[in-house]
Amino acid sequence: MSFKITIQSSGQTFVADENETILEAALRQGMGLPYGCRNGACGSCKGQLVSGKIAYNDVPLTGLTEQDSNSGLVLFCQAMPASDIIIKARQISAAGDLPLRKLPCRVIRIVKLNHDVLQLYLKLPSTERLQFLAGQYIDILMQDGKHRSFSLANAPHDDEFLELHIRHYEGGLFSKFAFNHMQEKTLLRIEGPLGTFFLNEESDSPIIMVAGGTGFAPVKSMIEHARHKQLQRQIHFYWGARSAEDLYLHDLACAWSDEISGFNYIPVLSDTQNANHWKGRTGLVHEAVLADFADLSGHEVYTCGPPPMVNAVRETFIKRGLAEEFIYSDSFEFAPRK
Repeated sequence: MSFKITIQSSGQTFVADENETILEAALRQGMGLPYGCRNGACGSCKGQLVSGKIAYNDVPLTGLTEQDSNSGLVLFCQAMPASDIIIKARQISAAGDLPLRKLPCRVIRIVKLNHDVLQLYLKLPSTERLQFLAGQYIDILMQDGKHRSFSLANAPHDDEFLELHIRHYEGGLFSKFAFNHMQEKTLLRIEGPLGTFFLNEESDSPIIMVAGGTGFAPVKSMIEHARHKQLQRQIHFYWGARSAEDLYLHDLACAWSDEISGFNYIPVLSDTQNANHWKGRTGLVHEAVLADFADLSGHEVYTCGPPPMVNAVRETFIKRGLAEEFIYSDSFEFAPRK
């Protein structure tokens, strides 16, 4: 049995097959809806159920609060239609225009950037290129059927290789393989492009970027894309890390400050006990932004990294006048996004 889904604002319709989520059906039929993790954790895909019925599988819905549910909001990445439905959702036409593809690739180069971050360069077949937007991610398809998601660190114009930043963490199946067993020429299979975290090129508002750890990767893609497009926008980039070593491409970010007009780089270390020789900012990265900006209205914010940091940005920046619609985020969950 299939059900018709209507997007209220545009009147566009698409069909969900049995046991297919709203988001899966939308992506399959080229409808651009916002999403991030695709596992119910981040809340990026929240939208209004105007009419009809939906059902969820027995999965944790950490991205949906009780207040959200009482307001009629649902998570499109987990909600399955149980009747014809009408939804209210923000459409992402640019992302919807890009085809979702599964492609083979080969590891061409492995660079150890510090003690727990690898830089991987992947090469697609000579006849293929992956079209994506600056800030999007790909899934690596593992042999056991599981997916592992990583942001693309290269800009869309620089697509000879796909660049990933892989952080090693306890229990990470792919990161363990990457650090201990992966070699150049290793064959992988990927799916992408994925995600609605990408640079809004229609705006001329000043930008604040807030990254934690390897949240640097999609920020790097956005900054290099903005530079390539010669976008005349002020960009303040705050990169939070525990130690100076964790700022694994610090010199590159410093070079951007010298080479890009209107670009400002502010690294922030949270491990103050071991920052004796550090002359820069310390503390939590979102608090550094709040210390610098008494009023965030009129800005756009792009934030990417650990969920506590992303959540803190959302909660505190809105109180400083930032419109929620101008917060673009990608919350790095240490779990498959699908």
